[in-house]
Amino acid sequence: MPSLKKILHFMLSAQFNAISVGVMGFAMSRRWATTTMECTRIGSDFTNGTADISWTLFDGYLVREYCPSFGGEGDFEVLPALVETGVTFVALHGMVLCLLALCLLFSACSILVSLYNSVSNPYETYMGPVGVYVCSSLSACLSVLVLIIYAVNILVTNMAEELIKSMHEDAILRNKSSEMKLGYYLIIVCPVLYLSAIVVIYLYDHAAYTQRREQQRPTEDAPKEIMMY
Repeated sequence: MPSLKKILHFMLSAQFNAISVGVMGFAMSRRWATTTMECTRIGSDFTNGTADISWTLFDGYLVREYCPSFGGEGDFEVLPALVETGVTFVALHGMVLCLLALCLLFSACSILVSLYNSVSNPYETYMGPVGVYVCSSLSACLSVLVLIIYAVNILVTNMAEELIKSMHEDAILRNKSSEMKLGYYLIIVCPVLYLSAIVVIYLYDHAAYTQRREQQRPTEDAPKEIMMY
């Protein structure tokens, strides 16, 4: 059986990863961004309408006021709607979903490795601290990539404009403004939790390494004459 110290460190690491899974799962069900644009009709310079889009990862909600002629509102599925706008937007959004799925997968692996080490005493290979380092660091890196790619798709590309034009071809859109929402900001917490899991295991690993070195030191420092006997 592992020592109490090892049990506590690996259980704490598993807890950090479990919290990150819960936070990420909750974030995926929340709204990630909103986009607002001014709207006019083709052949008119007078802006008298607006279009507002609320984004989640899987569904969106569009509210139009005099855009381009009359108002309206309704739900839409993000991926099928983006298919009509262009390959780039679909690829970026699909990449976000795939990276989130990989984050959850590596988090689950890190939890399993931590729990395994808390009830047994395996040799330090991929089933020991190294396994936690690899899985948690991959999850942290992928979650940061999610934040970057999603922000680029919402803030930099013209995804929202093309989405509305695919529904209403005679609309002219300008002055886009976007704001990130709760779902997006919750993902920022996940890399912090993954790094916390790594730090907890590193503290244990460093202490165990220091203890092994201290146990070996009397033999290393012994006189050569004694060592010969």
